[in-house]
Amino acid sequence: MSNGIFKIPTPKNEPGYTYAPGTKEREALKAELKRQSEIVIDIPVIINGEDVKTDTIKQVVMPHDHQHVLANYSQAGEKELRDAIEAAMAAKEAWANMPWEHRASIFLKAADLISGPYRDLINASTMLGQSKTAYQSEIDAAQELVDFLRYDVDCANQIYQIQPSSMKNIWNRTDYRPLDGFVLAISPFNFTSIGANLPSAPAIMGNVVVWKPATTALLSNYYFMRILEEAGLPKGVINFVPSRGSQVSEVVLTDPRMSGFHFTGSTSTFQTIWKTVGENIANYQSYPRLVGETGGKDFVFVHESAQVDKVVANLVRGAFEYQGQKCSAASRAYIPASLWEEVKAGLLKETAKLKVGDIQDFTNFMGAVIDKPAFDSITGYIDYAAASEEAEIIAGGTYDDSVGYFVQPTIIVTTNPNFKTMVEEIFGPVLTIYVYENDQLEETLELVDTASIYALTGAIFAQDREAIIHLERRLSGAAGNFYINDKPTGAMIDQQPFGGSRGSGTNDKAGSVFNMVRWTSPRVIKENFAPTAEIAYPFMDAE
Repeated sequence: MSNGIFKIPTPKNEPGYTYAPGTKEREALKAELKRQSEIVIDIPVIINGEDVKTDTIKQVVMPHDHQHVLANYSQAGEKELRDAIEAAMAAKEAWANMPWEHRASIFLKAADLISGPYRDLINASTMLGQSKTAYQSEIDAAQELVDFLRYDVDCANQIYQIQPSSMKNIWNRTDYRPLDGFVLAISPFNFTSIGANLPSAPAIMGNVVVWKPATTALLSNYYFMRILEEAGLPKGVINFVPSRGSQVSEVVLTDPRMSGFHFTGSTSTFQTIWKTVGENIANYQSYPRLVGETGGKDFVFVHESAQVDKVVANLVRGAFEYQGQKCSAASRAYIPASLWEEVKAGLLKETAKLKVGDIQDFTNFMGAVIDKPAFDSITGYIDYAAASEEAEIIAGGTYDDSVGYFVQPTIIVTTNPNFKTMVEEIFGPVLTIYVYENDQLEETLELVDTASIYALTGAIFAQDREAIIHLERRLSGAAGNFYINDKPTGAMIDQQPFGGSRGSGTNDKAGSVFNMVRWTSPRVIKENFAPTAEIAYPFMDAE
């Protein structure tokens, strides 16, 4: 047994590629896109390190070309889900007892594999399977995913070094154990990095995991699972089970040994899960840790002192990058009347330049929304606005799903600050604007703070420092990630730990010690070097 106190390599944010014309990275990525586009792979359920094929086979398709099949995958049923739980529990003791430096090495190696030889693989699968542009994929599937792995290891190391004070004859120390049972991870479609982090973060802390990936992100998530295996992840530590959410709730969520739940997805789903856990609380062997990042209705508030060109650029990027399918996307904006005409002209000019189409055409700014249900939901909001007397669509408003699920970037202006598209999460390329009178600043700030149930991200634009101070204080509860003169998207690990409160989740800040500490059950050990032989205390002596 080694007895060194090892120093974890100091993490730094992974640098990204531009994929600009003429670069070798662009050429290599295009070649990988072509290769993956010309094959159809089989994706199994992976339990205890073994590939499992089931009788229920479904397809992974390109959102921007929904007749193009990328993969056929096996869907796990009740038997596979129960097998995954048993495999996790069987692997638990050996994984928890693995020396920390070796557990860490697995995830650090996975980070280096993604940073290097598998960068094009993970990027191309994210682009094709989730309809991300090269840039959006690079900042997600390469940079953020690598950052999650490296910084999570570093955060675990920081936690392990948090030790109690001692005194004469007493040595106090803390042992950071994994949770008592297994962790269930349910990941979303929109970020490959989140799909990777939800099972990996608990595993880094010594937990075993049952992972249900989003079937609309299955291609990239499957490749990540294979990379973990290549990095040396032992069998059964993470079990990969594409499956129906309802069956996961019935079988896995209610298992008495479930000790943690790591989730990113819709608010309604998280609330249902929380309710199910509450209804079964007496059956669990421990109190499950529930960690969830859910919805958002993210705002941009513009003060009269703001610079218009900066407002326009950040509204366009914040609202329409990755088709608005970010929980942090700019979805509602409040513009002062004194700046509105100038802002409007800029938005119309810049939005008209945006190209929408196949992400393999690098001149496109946007791809397709993820699937038919998303397309129908988003276009339903657009149609609602088009039919309303309280709203006007000034840009976009059109859509077409004949080839891919394409929705044009849409800007709605409303006279009602509580209009449906101002308060409900849409998760698509739709920005709604309310123009407020300059002398109605305080009343409008109240609307920003209270119109939505969410508190995920928000941004303000102002040049007046006193105004910035006031807005920052006034909107202190409205966003877990708050941006000054920047768009409300683009949080970087170690720089802007991400998470929101109210209806947006438990605000445990993914990629930070705040999240990682949720996956451990500390044990405090007191060792007395000079135990007493006395029973009576001095105060008991007679005077």
